[in-house]
Amino acid sequence: MPDRRYPRTARVNQVLREVIADVLERVSDQDDRLALVTVTSVHVDADLRRATVFYASRQEGVADALKDQRVRLQAAIGRQVRLKRTPQLSFEPDPAVFSGEQVESILRRIRPHDLD
Repeated sequence: MPDRRYPRTARVNQVLREVIADVLERVSDQDDRLALVTVTSVHVDADLRRATVFYASRQEGVADALKDQRVRLQAAIGRQVRLKRTPQLSFEPDPAVFSGEQVESILRRIRPHDLD
């Protein structure tokens, strides 16, 4: 019997994150815009119809590159993950990374000599 303390969507989120990160690593050889992209998390809707992929990158053009690769990523999920339906992927920059950078910037302005 499966452990109910770890919800199904959380397990699916983790599996999707691993599959997407693996495919992006291979695709980055062909598309330089994806060379330094980190998939930080995936949030799948409860009905598994849609999934939001959160990413971190300092490169330009990442959002467009991810949109260009969406079909390939969904196909990989369909092949590698046993689900009733493959979720429709959307991509968002990870807000936690942006917030962290803002906090770091503020701290550097307050005490620049203590952070180095």
